Amino acid sequence: MASALGLHRDLVKAAKAAPLLERDNERRLAVRWRGQHDEDALHELTQAHMRLVIAMATRYRHYGLSLQDLVQEGHVGLLEAAARYEPERELRFSTYASWWIRASMQDYVLRNWSIVRGGTSSGQKALFFNLRRLRAKLTGARRGDSGEPSMHRDDFATIAKALHVSVADVETMNTRLSGPDVSLNMSVSDDEPGSTERIAYLPDTSPLPDELVGAAIDGDRIHRQLRVALDELTDRERHILNARQLNEEPATLDVIGDELGISKERVRQIEARAIEKLRRILVPAGAPLALQ
Repeated sequence: MASALGLHRDLVKAAKAAPLLERDNERRLAVRWRGQHDEDALHELTQAHMRLVIAMATRYRHYGLSLQDLVQEGHVGLLEAAARYEPERELRFSTYASWWIRASMQDYVLRNWSIVRGGTSSGQKALFFNLRRLRAKLTGARRGDSGEPSMHRDDFATIAKALHVSVADVETMNTRLSGPDVSLNMSVSDDEPGSTERIAYLPDTSPLPDELVGAAIDGDRIHRQLRVALDELTDRERHILNARQLNEEPATLDVIGDELGISKERVRQIEARAIEKLRRILVPAGAPLALQ
């Protein structure tokens, strides 16, 4: 630990000692690196911007991660920026590199802040990194018993609209940011290490055994009734109904009309008559009819 802290102090000291680059000198170094792969030019260019990396790393310390690790990740982003930088665009390197440094640090935070992976989409990332700020801005002086700003339902909706995510996403992220990760294999009671694990209290949303059996029996009964009902239709009615209602990709009236040599209006009439026949047979028998 001591050696790591010493290394970090040396890195900060070297970053502060590195001279700032004038625009022309910065462009010259970038051209040397891009055109000639001059390692000395790359080192001088990146070393002059390490103070930017360190300054940005301090903004993410409240996520409980090592400042040294954040600086290292920011340095990776700085090198990525140097590899992609186009000096002919006349954009200062610090402006261009800021995005890559920030993106590298944010990815590191998302990978290591929690054992539960989250924030994979751009909207989720924006929610993760902006929720605390927006929450504090909206709640103002309102405080809960824990000392944290108390959130109202309207606050969730406002944040969701601002960040283009759902209210449910805001509520879930707010819950995640309000406490540390908890293992489902931990005991419910801290005073009784051998007590029931938390995972035992998770609700099981799968159907009960009797519900599965009942659904299977009902499915078989409905299938038999439908097969009997279809036998009451003419061949053309059955063909149209299969093509229009029972296929995964229903055929259009025009396609069936061309196939049978009749107009699409006639196809529609035959289909409606076939559905009405099925309804008269199936509905009194208690079978659902989901045809349109």
